[in-house]
Amino acid sequence: MSDLARHIEKLADATVLCVGDVMLDRFVYGSVDRVSPEAPIPVLRIERETAMLGGAGNVAANVLALGAACRFVSVVGNDAAGAELRRLVAETTGDAGGVVVEPGRQTTEKTRFIAGRQQLLRADAETVIPIASASAEAVLAAVRAVLPGVGAMILSDYGKGVLTAELTAALIAAAREAGLPVVVDPKGSDYRRYRGAGVVTPNRKELMQATGMPADDDADVTAACRHLIESCGLGAVVATRSERGMSVVTGGGEVAHLPAEAREVFDVSGAGDTAVAALTTALATGVELADAARLANLAAGIVVGKVGTAVVRAPELLETLHEQQWRHGERKVATLAEAVECAERWRLRGKRVGFTNGCFDLLHPGHISLLTQARAACDVLVVGLNSDESVQRLKGPTRPVQAETARATVLASLSSVDLVVIFGEDTPETLIRAVRPDVLVKGADYRVDQVVGADFVHSYGGKVMLAELVAGQSTTNTIKRMAG
Repeated sequence: MSDLARHIEKLADATVLCVGDVMLDRFVYGSVDRVSPEAPIPVLRIERETAMLGGAGNVAANVLALGAACRFVSVVGNDAAGAELRRLVAETTGDAGGVVVEPGRQTTEKTRFIAGRQQLLRADAETVIPIASASAEAVLAAVRAVLPGVGAMILSDYGKGVLTAELTAALIAAAREAGLPVVVDPKGSDYRRYRGAGVVTPNRKELMQATGMPADDDADVTAACRHLIESCGLGAVVATRSERGMSVVTGGGEVAHLPAEAREVFDVSGAGDTAVAALTTALATGVELADAARLANLAAGIVVGKVGTAVVRAPELLETLHEQQWRHGERKVATLAEAVECAERWRLRGKRVGFTNGCFDLLHPGHISLLTQARAACDVLVVGLNSDESVQRLKGPTRPVQAETARATVLASLSSVDLVVIFGEDTPETLIRAVRPDVLVKGADYRVDQVVGADFVHSYGGKVMLAELVAGQSTTNTIKRMAG
């Protein structure tokens, strides 16, 4: 498994604290089939409406979607929108205790009108005044209460008044005292208010606004980021650059420019939330900034292909990562869901689906013989491939020699193999039950009653076949000869 894949699997171990401006995002969906006779505008026939967490709330939703836990602190008004937000926070995070209610404050609400996959209009009910001092004290108290149990803190600044300069400084100081990474999704032009933060994540427009410098190419962006770091006392800048990807510049002088990962762009709303959530969640598990930024870049590339304020889940990250790594090779490597769909389609065409599995580390003639025999017993062959962590559990910490991406690519290049599916369990039982092969193949060093899934395959009339072995061929022996 690649390092990024390992990092994705560890995201569920994180607990992230998110503090900032929460807002209510409403979506009004419908269809347009005529222009209004009153004005040259489309008439939206409303079909349904939804409401969800926006602003800092969407950051929290993205943290949770990655499988991590999230503690959430914000301020709302004592109005209907505020009550709905508290309910949504409780439903989403499991606890709305960190949402401070300020009497007389208007809760920020944004309503988007969408026809098909096209956004027609957004109407905002805005709050931009700073929160009262009593609210700021309540926010700081709520943050200090949960800091011992989190791995990183996000400050999600939408300029709606929650993150005042004084409160921001106190929050950063509290997190630094606790030894926690602080990531700021910034607003405005004066980043000195974020002094002491480990990372700030401006987009290209915000970077130019904060520095007064151009950001047209890599050199411009690097210079602007360095200026921010030096003049504002920041640890690093991760600049999101839309179709130009993402740039990472650290106070230590490291620079990396990551190409954009998006393949289709439908809606960029919330993409920054997704990126900062993925970045901070990775940092909360101890991932280095460069790899955390790569995960954030990957997540942002996924979310812009969705409509509305959307989230990205860890399985989507893994699937996209594998697709990215295999994009230029044969498209034989599939997810479990894709394998099930293929198997059903093949059976409808009257084909016999075969299945075999293994680690296939350092492919040798014994492997080729097994796969050739398996393919001869069926019309199409699905190969279950143990993930890197699965191989390590079965074979020891020095294995596999080749990462799962390399092993899958090699298998996919063989004419005897029609599909490769990576599985992380110690046995392929789940995979076999999902694919329901007509023929299950294993090496003759097993008895039929020892073959995982044999009873299940027999239960619906399938066949279990033991393939002849090639003497003296094994990855273990090959490694021993290499070591000698």
